[in-house]
Amino acid sequence: MITRPEAIDEEVLFDGRSLITETDLKGNITFANRKFVEMTGYSKKEAIGQPHNILRHPDMPKAAFAGMWKMIKEGQIWDGYVKNLRKDGKYYWVDVHIVPKKDENGSIIGYIASRKVTDPKRLETTIIQYKKMLEEEQ
Repeated sequence: MITRPEAIDEEVLFDGRSLITETDLKGNITFANRKFVEMTGYSKKEAIGQPHNILRHPDMPKAAFAGMWKMIKEGQIWDGYVKNLRKDGKYYWVDVHIVPKKDENGSIIGYIASRKVTDPKRLETTIIQYKKMLEEEQ
């Protein structure tokens, strides 16, 4: 099991190149591409089998993920901004797009997540919203 690092207030900018992961139904990583390794600092060997929330930054409200899980478990697509925690404690923001992965019978068997660069104005608004949500959770 990977131990989550202490968060450092230092951003690593995501360049938008294809960062893809796949998870099982419980959110455990089953696939991570090269860009994931580059951005997170975790090797594929370290990441595979780990819960995707190893990347959860303490600034992320639980409610943001509750809504995400509700949608994707229902077979819907989820889009949202996420602040991720790297292995070295630094962070990066991404605009995440998650789609349910289905078998030939249409049953959900996992999830595929891709990321793109955040829009600066939307990110500003999101940061304010997440701070309010975190305050409400405490």
